[in-house]
Amino acid sequence: MDFNRGEGSVPELDSGATAWILTSAALVLLMTPGLALFYGGMTRSKSVLNMMMMSFGAIGVVSLLWVFYGYSLTFGDDNAGVIGDLSSLGLRGMLESGTEGGIPDLLFAGFQLMFAVITVALISGAIADRARFGPWLLFAGAWATLVYFPVAHWVWGGGWIMEMGALDFAGGTAVHINAGAAALALALVLGKRIGWPKDKFKPHNLPMVLLGAGLLWFGWFGFNAGSAGAANGTAAVSFINTQVATAAAVLGWLLIERLRDGKATTLGAASGAIAGLVGITPACAFLEPLGAIGLGFVTGLICALCVGLKYKFKYDDSLDVVAVHMVGGVIGSLLIGFLAVEVLAGEGNAGLLYGGGIALLGKQAVGVVAVMVYSFVVAYLIGFAIEKTIGFRVKAEAEIEGIDGAEHAESAYDLSPTSGSSGGAFAMAGITPSTPAGTTTGADSTAEESTPVSDKVAG
Repeated sequence: MDFNRGEGSVPELDSGATAWILTSAALVLLMTPGLALFYGGMTRSKSVLNMMMMSFGAIGVVSLLWVFYGYSLTFGDDNAGVIGDLSSLGLRGMLESGTEGGIPDLLFAGFQLMFAVITVALISGAIADRARFGPWLLFAGAWATLVYFPVAHWVWGGGWIMEMGALDFAGGTAVHINAGAAALALALVLGKRIGWPKDKFKPHNLPMVLLGAGLLWFGWFGFNAGSAGAANGTAAVSFINTQVATAAAVLGWLLIERLRDGKATTLGAASGAIAGLVGITPACAFLEPLGAIGLGFVTGLICALCVGLKYKFKYDDSLDVVAVHMVGGVIGSLLIGFLAVEVLAGEGNAGLLYGGGIALLGKQAVGVVAVMVYSFVVAYLIGFAIEKTIGFRVKAEAEIEGIDGAEHAESAYDLSPTSGSSGGAFAMAGITPSTPAGTTTGADSTAEESTPVSDKVAG
């Protein structure tokens, strides 16, 4: 992230930069409700609320932890390249602090908060249909503390990956590889959904998936271009590269679908868009637009192919967080070593295809492997501890009948009849409707009412 928060920074407030980062922070926050819609549409109708609640729960837990100690651990003064100090607990001392990079310190903290929130929320897609809400909140807090805050310090806060010279403009390692590796760990801890892979777990609401993908795409401009820290040329480069890489990834994913399955699908278009956004995230400020198009297209192709890995290796990643976020983050981070343009990435940071050496690619690989291994191991240990103590996975009965009712005492859709029964809109209004002519009564009516909702509606 290019906020220039150090010696030589501009002490005066830059109103243009401040306005842009305020806007970008709001855009990044919007991504988490967008993710809730994206993930929620891909689940079954009886578990959509639980899926969406995990994203909203992450907003609550991570926001508070960030203020208490997360910002300090991430961006406090460096300790041995591993973690920040505790000088900014509670964000104290920042209310009247000077500005660095032209924006208030408190705004910088708020912008970074939104990154922490969505990183945690991303993990939840791997455990759809089978995770208890309370233990998820416990995991979210523990993982943010033990993994996200330290890793973000390594990458952006002056830690060892940053000092090594590896490049990650907006979160290929700190966000996507980090979340993807944790998602794989939790999928292994919780195990397969009942009936997987024999049963088909189809998305229950594809328009919701597309709406969520659209909100994510929109918010991602704050994610990437906002990471420039100002309304400047770097933001402009990041903006256009984000757009064209995502567009290319959509086409790459659809091409694989067309060749493999004979049809291009709406789910494929949405998934391809997210894969492209993930891939360009670490590289958006370092590539020319043609390089961004190439990166996006390759990311779309490879991520579409990697969706099938879960069937080969028998891990149930419900919504393909590993194939999209971990794999997409790895591709984007490594391709910096091939496609970086020196005038954008800094002196000595030209990619292999632009006349540079292998040193940058080596640094990128070290950062990728380190974050992946650390996040996977710690996430597995946290998830395993929760499962063996208070229990992480819902009981089989709740999973079959619907996790929404078991965990939240709610259902996403009122599927009861609007007349001729005790449910529906008439009952909600306190009206007992008369039986229309030609309708069944008695035993036939009772039999119809006793049929489970899950048997009437797909999903």
